[in-house]
Amino acid sequence: MPELVHALADGPVVLDGGLGTLLEQGGHDLTSHLWSARMLLDNPDTIRRAHRDFFDAGASVGISASYQVSYEGLSSVGIDRDGTDALLRRSVGLLAEARDASDAGGWVAASVGPYGAMLADGSEYRGDYGLTVAELRDWHAPRLRVLADAGADVLAIETIPCLAEVEAVLANVEGTGVPAWLAVTAAMGRLRSGESLAEAFAMAAEVDEVIAVGINCSDPLDVASAIAAARSVTDKAIVVYPNSGEQWDAKNRRWMGHAGFPASLVAEWVDAGASLVGGCCRVGPAEIREIAEALS
Repeated sequence: MPELVHALADGPVVLDGGLGTLLEQGGHDLTSHLWSARMLLDNPDTIRRAHRDFFDAGASVGISASYQVSYEGLSSVGIDRDGTDALLRRSVGLLAEARDASDAGGWVAASVGPYGAMLADGSEYRGDYGLTVAELRDWHAPRLRVLADAGADVLAIETIPCLAEVEAVLANVEGTGVPAWLAVTAAMGRLRSGESLAEAFAMAAEVDEVIAVGINCSDPLDVASAIAAARSVTDKAIVVYPNSGEQWDAKNRRWMGHAGFPASLVAEWVDAGASLVGGCCRVGPAEIREIAEALS
């Protein structure tokens, strides 16, 4: 297949959905601080099958299960640095195997999750880390280096909530020659930290390795403003994979509404400039199939 950057120029390209959602729907307990990383240890075959389900549903790009893999997190369950590196490489390998087993083919994206995912306290939705750019660079560098060498087609730098972390991951990617996209998490037209979306995208526009910028793990209603912010500062491709359109009913402790996105909304995103479209939390293969059908 052509390089992803060339495919995006011809777009739109379908991205996969929420891996954790699919695993939970299969009855797997992801409540530990390791989340889906636990299954890389205990049940890699299930991870591979979940990736295959998304490719079979019409996704052309899959994202690896490395989001929650960190040296600190794995150390807490007795896994040393070499073991963690092996799990990072395994996450990419499992995704590549699923891609190769699917008739559709496609591309492999290695997930580079935020610092807040390691903390497992929701801080990736606040961005209030209290760390300097240099400290964040040091934290991201070894994991990002392993993933960059693991054979993925692109690094999926995702759910980044603040400018300090944007600056840190971009500095680590710059000069590597490894393609990457930057997806931030946003609300009300701004980063979760309250900082400027356009400033984050402008920073990414200066890095040759970045092939796309956009938004993930956010409300679908925040996608349009993110696309506009990106288009105001860069002509790079735009990636969008928001959470489902459901709303949480706290009284009855259940999700309300439909998990997918109306075809008209997907069309609006593409018309506005999005060229890589998928879903994040609570978006499964059925919803990805709907997106694929809408874009076809």
